Amino acid sequence: MDSFIWMQSHADWMIFFIAALFIGMSKTGIQGVSLISIPLMAMVFGAKPSTGVILPILCFADLVAVLYYRRVAEWKYIIKLIPAALVGFGIALLADKIIPPEEFKRLMGGCLLIVFVFMLWSEWRGKESTMVTKWWYAPLFGILGGFTTMIGNAAGPVLAIYFLSLKLPKYSFVGTNAWFFLVINWLKLPLQAFVWDNISTTTLLLDLYAIPLVIIGAISGIVLIKKLPEKGFRYFTAAMTFISVIMLLI
Repeated sequence: MDSFIWMQSHADWMIFFIAALFIGMSKTGIQGVSLISIPLMAMVFGAKPSTGVILPILCFADLVAVLYYRRVAEWKYIIKLIPAALVGFGIALLADKIIPPEEFKRLMGGCLLIVFVFMLWSEWRGKESTMVTKWWYAPLFGILGGFTTMIGNAAGPVLAIYFLSLKLPKYSFVGTNAWFFLVINWLKLPLQAFVWDNISTTTLLLDLYAIPLVIIGAISGIVLIKKLPEKGFRYFTAAMTFISVIMLLI
């Protein structure tokens, strides 16, 4: 896949750099803002090819986030999610044989819409849910997270709802999120490269241009999360999820 053939204008490069900036910000603090990067990248590269372009950027951003939040993580939740997420990988690989590439964008949007409705419902109830203690709760989110991250790097809102439902404070949220995606995204690399053939030398060369913007975004995220209150953190995540769903479904 020659990624540079899509970069036909200054606008394409601008979208690419904005997406990289948002990814960096999201990984270190401003959760949900990277969701805007998914439809932006899909606009330039196409829904399925964009997953191969954006994944190495995510992997680099994960490393930056873990370097900063390396001591802040709730590993008991990560361990519950990882096995189910691998099952989600397998479901996504099967779906790839059935669903045409042009339908991936709507599939991604549909998954996010389901998650967003669940988020609104949870917030509307405004009280502790007994579901979080059920044996199937974490595996359900793990499977959906693995599926959505494989088909479109769109597992952010899935994990956001899971962590928010556990009432994790913002720093525990960000640290646990960073470690989870470090594991998941690096496990996805060989699947994207050798099974879907979405990553190539030219893809990686293109992604090198994104590194400075990822670093700038990561620093911005660290600064901004310190100023964002707990409630603001929750509301911002919900707003970013809604925007991303609309951009994918239209």
